[in-house]
Amino acid sequence: MNIPFWLCIPFIGMLACVALMPVLKADWWEAHQPVVVLGWSVIVVLLYAVRFGGYASLHMTVNCFVNDYLTFIVLLFGLYCASGNISFEGDMAGSPRVNVALLGIGTFLSSLIGTTGASMLMVRPVIKMNSWRRHRSHIMIFFIFMVSNMGGCLTPVGDPPLLMGFMNGVPFTWSFHLLPILLLNMVILLTVFYWIDRKYYLMDVAKGYCPDIRKPGTELKLRGAHNLLFFVMIVFGVILSGVLPGLSAFKDAQGNVRGIPIMKGVTLTYPALIEVAVILLAAWLSFRTTDEKVRRSNHMTWGAIKEVAVLFVGIFLTMQPALELLKSVGPKLGLDKAAQMFWATGFLSSFLDNTPTYLVFSTTAGALGFAKGIHTALGIIPSRMLMAISAGAVFMGAMTYIGNAPNFMVKSLSDENGIRMPSFFGYMKWSVLVLVPLFMLDMAVFFL
Repeated sequence: MNIPFWLCIPFIGMLACVALMPVLKADWWEAHQPVVVLGWSVIVVLLYAVRFGGYASLHMTVNCFVNDYLTFIVLLFGLYCASGNISFEGDMAGSPRVNVALLGIGTFLSSLIGTTGASMLMVRPVIKMNSWRRHRSHIMIFFIFMVSNMGGCLTPVGDPPLLMGFMNGVPFTWSFHLLPILLLNMVILLTVFYWIDRKYYLMDVAKGYCPDIRKPGTELKLRGAHNLLFFVMIVFGVILSGVLPGLSAFKDAQGNVRGIPIMKGVTLTYPALIEVAVILLAAWLSFRTTDEKVRRSNHMTWGAIKEVAVLFVGIFLTMQPALELLKSVGPKLGLDKAAQMFWATGFLSSFLDNTPTYLVFSTTAGALGFAKGIHTALGIIPSRMLMAISAGAVFMGAMTYIGNAPNFMVKSLSDENGIRMPSFFGYMKWSVLVLVPLFMLDMAVFFL
């Protein structure tokens, strides 16, 4: 399908609104955000219909909702519910050492329960322990860098691109090849973070914002701990969605995954239905079995999840032509080196959905005719090139608020709890200054 560039204008407009409106017209944007999202969504649907016809536009829209947005928002909703029913209480105050420990724990946790799961589980404790601080936005920025993105690189559970790789024949444990890169990045980022946090910490203490900081506490009480079981349940549902399509019981005679036909070419698959059912059941059980006092202690509201649900329905829909354009031009870009794949996958994953971006470039790599490497359903891909594609997709999602699903959720929860997060471009200033030099080092050490 020949996608003209002008079909990407609604996506560019959507990104421009997300980036600029909170700075230029914050109150107006907050009040009219759903209207703006609806407007750009209608425009892309109409433009698509003008170029390819009404049926094709309807097919694109329905396919986006059924196969992309539905499982995305249900997963985010389930994790938001389970995390909102877990409360960390105690007298442990946020300090540079405590925060380094929290970021380190959250980073490794991301590979076990996913970047979204780890972000939702860890974000409230980090916010609570640093509630006395006046300079806190840098803590949440590094939280997004590490917990919401890089930490998910070690298993297919960690981040959707790696799950896509597993579904296409990449061995489950192959992602451990990325451990040296993760460790190098963690050491550098935690060191940089420690000195930045120490500077602001001493400023806050000097101004007397926390009189008891001279006597740091160590008591920590966990309430609603049984909700960790529902986290496991949700992760299990995600794993099932990746494993079940490969079983013969879920395939028809033509090898297609069975499901409920919505329209020609669009099927709500049984594995996706099972994933949605498991996640919603976990969310329901979480609320039924947890005292409401825990949610009140967490100041849990529905504002953050509503904002993400509204924004991302527009982002997902308007990005469809951009993704189709990437699929058509990806194999023609002449990329045949690991370093090239690292930057190309990473740059596009900063603004587009990193899962299809990963698939485009891994398919491109598999079609280059290499004789040695990892045998996948997409072809033979050299290990270093697959590492570059995987690292680019997972790591560089941290470059923008929309690069990975939990990024914007962490921002919304931070804003909701009184942490003044930087604007879209303000965040990118941090990511460019901190992450780009780090990624250049990654390239020099691992991909040249």
